[in-house]
This record gives sequence, structure tokens and C-alpha cells, in this order.
Amino acid sequence: MPLFQDSLPILAVLMVNIIISERLARLPYLRHMGTALIVIILTAITSNLGLIPASTNSPPIYDGIFTYLAPISIFYLLLTVNLKGLKKAGTPMILSFFLGTAGTMLGVIAGIWAISGPKGFGEFYYALGGMFTGTYIGGSTNFNALALHYEVNKEGNVYAAAVAVDNILTALWMVATLLLPQLLNRYFPRRIEYNHTAEQAQQFEKEASAQVSDVETFNPQDLAILVGIGAAGLYVSKQLAVMIPQVPQILILTTLALALAQLPVVQRLRGMKVLAMFFIYLFLAVIGAFCDIEALLKDGPLAISMMVFVSILIVIHALVIFGIGAILKQDWDVLSIASQANIGGSASALALSKSLNRPDLYLPGILVGALGNAIGTYCGLFVAEFLKTVSW
Repeated sequence: MPLFQDSLPILAVLMVNIIISERLARLPYLRHMGTALIVIILTAITSNLGLIPASTNSPPIYDGIFTYLAPISIFYLLLTVNLKGLKKAGTPMILSFFLGTAGTMLGVIAGIWAISGPKGFGEFYYALGGMFTGTYIGGSTNFNALALHYEVNKEGNVYAAAVAVDNILTALWMVATLLLPQLLNRYFPRRIEYNHTAEQAQQFEKEASAQVSDVETFNPQDLAILVGIGAAGLYVSKQLAVMIPQVPQILILTTLALALAQLPVVQRLRGMKVLAMFFIYLFLAVIGAFCDIEALLKDGPLAISMMVFVSILIVIHALVIFGIGAILKQDWDVLSIASQANIGGSASALALSKSLNRPDLYLPGILVGALGNAIGTYCGLFVAEFLKTVSW
């Protein structure tokens, strides 16, 4: 029997785990793991030690976080996607991004085929295909949205394994996208040289940092507006899902958020990113509580299948974006940053553009990363439903 069974001390433990995870993620040797994976691992440890309940006899607070806070966090993050700003990304970056998107979708299908679908992943094979489609087009927002839709979030071991493999291969792909432009430019020069003044570079940095920063200042009124919009958005999406049962609720919620995000009054709201990330960490903490560490350590075939699947996915993605990009004579830096926007998201695209010394690509990389957040869930659902129809 767990030490804490009441919702209040359980919530306090989850808060402590989030605080510790945030601090650990700042350490140099844990930075690449990220807060998301650390909070899952830390809460898995606390639940397996018997401090808080696991998946069996889960307390009401777990269901509340899954039912309300997780979808609202997705809603908040999508409210930050300003599609009108995409024109600043430029045609080459947007084209490269869509090449990467096509590569991801083809890679998921090829990877699932390689592991024989349900033989490799069990009954959740199509859901995992959709989740990796979403995250390798958009990001964790789409990954979590699809996990909620297909209820993979309640399978703690499967979800934790997916997050771990995602983190490992995303880090490796970051190294690859840093090296590939240098290697390819040596034999097939495509780099466009820009001479930016210090003032221009500083302006690029300022614009980019404003887009990815999760530090915001907001007041009680801002918080009240955000909570109200989140509650109303979730309620409306649920009602519409009842009225139109053919359309998944997560798609309705996504579409509603993207529509609202284009309104100037919504774009001026403060605190969306902070509140969204806080709710996401709570969601991930509960997923960690659902992990059975002993079973996870014994489940070697699942981890191997997932590594094979994601490796094939990334290889196909790379062949499509760099292969077709080469035919179209695109700048290798642009292709690498667009690929990183697909695989790693906006923050990774910014980090790569800094490493490649391309201040002019700071903002374009971030903007196509936001585009990925906008379309990732749609693409993920499409691929998952397609995989369902295939005979394995």
C-alpha cells in the first residue's frame, strides 16, 4: 500500500518531482535528457518505491490530470502558433520543412512495416506510429495529443520507452544535422554566404529568443483569462465531439486552438507557455507513476523494436529531405535546420542555426517548428488510422 493515498500529499510529491527535474535538467550532463524525461523517471521511482500510487488503484487526481490538464496544456501551446508569421520563414525553408514532413510520414510507415506492426509493438503499434509522426513533424505537443487520443498515456511502460528512445535518437540526429552541412558543402558547395552586421545578428537573436523563451510575466487577470479560455475550449470541443462523433475530440480541440491563435487579442495574452509547460510536466509525472520499472527493465524486445523503428524512420526522413533537397539545389544549412525543426522542434532548430552560424535562419527555423505543431496532430492521426487498415 502506498505511503500517500490522499490527493493532496500526492500532488505535493508531484510538485517536488517537477521542481527537482527542472533543476536537474539545467546540469550539463543531464541537459540533453530534458525535464520531460527526468520527471517521468523520477516519478516512476517514487511510485515504485511505494510513496505514491501506481496504475493500480490510481487516485482521482491522476484521472483529473489526464482528463482536464493534459488536453488544456495542448490547447495552450497551440494558442501560441501564429500562422500569419510564416511568411517570414521564406519559401526555401517552408519547402524543405514539407519535404521533411513527407519523409517522416513515409519513414513511420516503413519502420512499422520493418518490425511487422503488432508483432513488434503489440496492440499499440498504430498509436505509436501516429505519436512518432506527430512528434517528428511537430513536437511533444503532438506526441502527447495522440497519446491521449489513443490512451497510450495509461500504458506507462510503453510511453516511457517511447520518450526515452525519442530523446536518444533526437540527440543523435542533432549531431548529424550539425555535421552533414559541413560534409556536403565540402563536395557539393551550396552554402549561401551572408555578411551580417553585429546589429543585424543581435536583432535576429532577439526575435528568436522571444519566440522560444518560457519565461513570462503575467498577473492574476491574465491567469483568470487563460484558465477561462482553457476550460471553455475543452468544454466546447467535448460538446462538438458529441455532436460530430466522426471527428476525434483532439482534432476539434486542435482546430479550435489554431483558429483562436490567429486573433490579435489572443496573441497578446501572457502566460500561455508557462501554464502549458506546467500542466505538461504534471501529465508526464502521472505517466511516470504508471511505470512499472521491473516490467520495463524486463521488456527488452520492446526497446529494441522501438530503436529499430525510430532509426528507420529517421533514415527515410533524411533520404527524402536531403535527397530531394539536393535535386532542387537547396542550401544544405536550410535543409538541416528544417529537418531539425521536424525532428527536434523549434528550440532545436534555433540551437542548430546558432551552431551553423546562420543568424538569418534563427527565426525561419522557429517558425516552421511552429508550423509543425500546427499540423503534427492531423498528420499523426492520418498515419495511425492508415496503419490500422494495413494487414500485417
